[in-house]
Amino acid sequence: MIERLTEIGYLNDQHFAENYATARVENEGFGRLRVLNDLRTRRVSGEMADQAVERALEGKSEAELIDAFIERRMPSIAAGGPIDDEKKLAAAYRKLRRAGFTSGPVLSALKRIAARPENLDDPPDEDLVG
Repeated sequence: MIERLTEIGYLNDQHFAENYATARVENEGFGRLRVLNDLRTRRVSGEMADQAVERALEGKSEAELIDAFIERRMPSIAAGGPIDDEKKLAAAYRKLRRAGFTSGPVLSALKRIAARPENLDDPPDEDLVG
């Protein structure tokens, strides 16, 4: 039975990884780190996960993905004017990081919508991949 499922392509890890990564990026709006973590949680090999995520993110900048995520999943931030509430900005930062975006582009996006962007810290030099 397993041989037959493999033969017709139903048990294909590469196919699964690519479809899963594409769905997480296109439908959920998640970033690279989140999609990689989700694939690894589903026991997809690191190299296969990396390839699948690269294909899913092809031609998309992280800044564009962050802006789309804010627009779609954070309407209170997207609709309002400049945000003056530091707690709201901190919550937005945490949500965007959990969604798999790196700190530099997240802070850049938040600085564009913050009432006092100079109060936001500069990003760390690099993010660690979990």
